[in-house]
Amino acid sequence: MLKEIPLLPLRDVVVYPHMVIPLFVGRAKSIRALEDAMAGDKQVLLVAQRNASDDEPTPEDIHAVGTIATVLQMLKLPDGTVKVLVEGVSRATVTHLMMEGPSISASVEELDEIAPDMAEAEAEALSKSLLAQFDDYVKMSKKVAPEIVSSVTSIDELGRLADTIAAHLQLKIEEKQDILQMANTRERVEHLIGLMEGELDVLKVEKRIRGRVKKQMEKSQREYYLNEQMKAIQKELGDLDEGGSELEELEKRIGAAGMTKEAREKAKAELHKLKMMSPMSAEATVVRSYLDWMVNVPWKKRSKISHDLARAQLVLDQDHYGLEEVKDRILEFLAVQSRVGKVKGPVLCLVGPPGVGKTSLGQSIAKATNRKFVRMAVGGVRDEAEIRGHRRTYIGSLPGKVVQKLAKVGVRNPLFLLDEIDKMGMDQRGDPASALLEVLDPEQNNTFNDHYLEVDYDLSEVLFICTSNSMNIPGPLLDRMEVIRIPGYTEDEKVNIARQYLVPKQIEANGLKADEVQFDEASLRHIIRHYTREAGVRGLEREVAKVCRKVVKAHLLASSSEPVKVEGAGIEQYLGVRKYSFGRAEEADQVGQVTGLAWTSVGGELLTIEGVSVPGKGRVTSTGSLGDVMQESIQAAWTVVKSRARTLGIRRRQLERNDFHIHVPEGATPKDGPSAGIAMCTTLVSVLTGIPVRANVAMTGEITLRGQVLPIGGLKEKLLAAHRGGIDTVLIPQENERDLKEIPDNIKSSLKIIPVKWVDQVLEVALQHLPTPLSEAEVEEEIAAENSKRPDVDEDRVSTH
Repeated sequence: MLKEIPLLPLRDVVVYPHMVIPLFVGRAKSIRALEDAMAGDKQVLLVAQRNASDDEPTPEDIHAVGTIATVLQMLKLPDGTVKVLVEGVSRATVTHLMMEGPSISASVEELDEIAPDMAEAEAEALSKSLLAQFDDYVKMSKKVAPEIVSSVTSIDELGRLADTIAAHLQLKIEEKQDILQMANTRERVEHLIGLMEGELDVLKVEKRIRGRVKKQMEKSQREYYLNEQMKAIQKELGDLDEGGSELEELEKRIGAAGMTKEAREKAKAELHKLKMMSPMSAEATVVRSYLDWMVNVPWKKRSKISHDLARAQLVLDQDHYGLEEVKDRILEFLAVQSRVGKVKGPVLCLVGPPGVGKTSLGQSIAKATNRKFVRMAVGGVRDEAEIRGHRRTYIGSLPGKVVQKLAKVGVRNPLFLLDEIDKMGMDQRGDPASALLEVLDPEQNNTFNDHYLEVDYDLSEVLFICTSNSMNIPGPLLDRMEVIRIPGYTEDEKVNIARQYLVPKQIEANGLKADEVQFDEASLRHIIRHYTREAGVRGLEREVAKVCRKVVKAHLLASSSEPVKVEGAGIEQYLGVRKYSFGRAEEADQVGQVTGLAWTSVGGELLTIEGVSVPGKGRVTSTGSLGDVMQESIQAAWTVVKSRARTLGIRRRQLERNDFHIHVPEGATPKDGPSAGIAMCTTLVSVLTGIPVRANVAMTGEITLRGQVLPIGGLKEKLLAAHRGGIDTVLIPQENERDLKEIPDNIKSSLKIIPVKWVDQVLEVALQHLPTPLSEAEVEEEIAAENSKRPDVDEDRVSTH
């Protein structure tokens, strides 16, 4: 049945049947609708707006289903609004709206409650299920008063119970409107149960989250409270002097250091331990020192690496003259690094005599690649803890030098130069060379474990370069490195190095101006030939510095700055008497004196070998601090001479009636090695035959008992020594001929290099002339003389019978 009643549009609220609710009405049309209702049968239609912000709703803005309600009480407030108390009666569908006029009214048709046919037991089960679900909702929600549960329990009618519960649920307006529009009781009850089930799931999750948050807050608040209490107690005892901020600062630094997960956990554990200690205790000092090292080690900071090969080549050429092969190898190494994008690769080991620029090459590589340079001198290091650090249990313990240097330089990818790696020692404290195996192995050093830090540190981004004067490096360590040999410099290279680098450097170092002293090429050659004898250029630099100092002194005494030109032999007025004579070829040929070639850790050297014969019984004596191998070379050479005595024109009585003395001068210097074998043999032949040895010939090579010449090492250094010493001709083993590719062309052009395989070829070149072999008559005479000395055993046997 249709009836027309005043309509009251509601914002953000849905009113259900049997629900009593106060409303505040402010819109003029709504107030007029209430007045019309009060003038009539006090009934009004309450319908929810679709959009609460609309002040002048249209028919489309109002829902089609509402609630017919009775106005119980109406009160006008001083501000013009009206407070009204209404009670829902029944559902109703709006069939027509009258929006014109001072108020809104509507033609409505009541919606009868649809009660489906169901057994009493089923209705009771639905009722109980709804009540139980609502009870759980109230307990979890905390937004509904618990008294509501007891009030709804007394409702017997299922439809009214569902509406009452729906009125108390915290639902969206759309959901409440949907429930209002459900006339079917069973459908409404089941929908409500489903809604509460979903809400309960959400509330349970919220409760779990709140519980976790609360627990965490309680824990942090408890820790904060206890820490503050501890600080207060320590301050009261005088142990703490406002040190809390220092620990907080340390905690921030740990967080900002970029440590690995393992290192960060370790640091936080140590910091927690530190907070619990008295700051004045010895253990606190140890822990604090440990944490300082942990935050100072570079965990994430890097230099930006330059991969510009052209710039790298320019830097290497500017800083070093010559060394083309070495520079090429370094550029190859850098090219591969830039292409691969990783440092993981061979560790370079620069091997060469002192003063040839190994350390400065490392600095140049650092400059060329834009890496920070770190130098660690390992010469004389005998304690393994110098590399890997001490355990923290020791007083005054520290990390190893590797970690210390990285902390000092502040980046994790510097160029790390291990200087003089062949000078490491070992004693009862450990073997540092073995500790370096992990540092230099690219397969292992990403988990380098320092004894002090006790956590893994990644060294794989560090570019390691080693320097050494010799190959006297432990095998396993040498196996991890790629050796680049740096030979000594030729005279021409030394002149260029002096002119381009050493002279300008020393002029500046001694406070001179560029035009106050000038060295010509002849003067530099004079210094190199007569005042230095070395593979490198350190001695040359010292002599140039000496000249500069004398020029400075002369300027100050004369109170003038006249330019000084140092020319040729005029250098002697600054450097005094010549220290060395240049050019062995000028000396006369001598009997029993041979020039050998020796390799030393400071480059090649000329080795004079002397021999004399004195009356005796055929013994051979050797002096000159000779090692076992060299003495065995003399014995082998003596056997070779005796086996070829007749070919060399040597009579047997010469061998039996004379003693022979072999001496190598500079007797205080130990000498060893087999490469002087052919020189020893030549010395003995010269002494026995009386034929002088050519003074302009030097030789090197090991000898066998059959007179074969075997290969030797260090050929490049030996040839440079021969060139420095003014030798014209050098005899080398034939098998070393392939090594001549490494020799500079100007050295090969100034030396006559003769490869030899047999000692006969050596004698042919080294002696002024070959000895005349014994004639048949002389051989028969020797045999007869020998037989005459022997008792005839057969004749004696006959005469006794």
